[in-house]
Amino acid sequence: MAKLVIKNFDGADETRPFEADKGRLDLITTDGGPVGRAVFEPGWRWSEHVKPLAGTDSCQSAHTGYVASGRMKIVMDDGETAECGAGDFMQVAPGHDAWVVGDEPCVIVDWTGFGGYAKKSGG
Repeated sequence: MAKLVIKNFDGADETRPFEADKGRLDLITTDGGPVGRAVFEPGWRWSEHVKPLAGTDSCQSAHTGYVASGRMKIVMDDGETAECGAGDFMQVAPGHDAWVVGDEPCVIVDWTGFGGYAKKSGG
């Protein structure tokens, strides 16, 4: 394991665009696993812009992350809802839909759920 690693999301190891140009996922590979920065543009909704890539009825990725900017509403398959915004820590179990709230892009850094996210048949 490296003692010191510095990487920048602007030079990510991989970038995955969302459907209809509604954002992207930038992935950095680390010894501890992938870390992602997602930029969700206004109007983005998982069920419209990632579901066609994932091939599942709802998002099946678990997320642990930090909201750097913007707002997002999350609705679990059982109906539980929450909204997160800039400065919030978030932990979301598999089985949810989500969408951007407002006119500002929502930027989230996630260190558990983006490895297979927005990848064909990946969640």
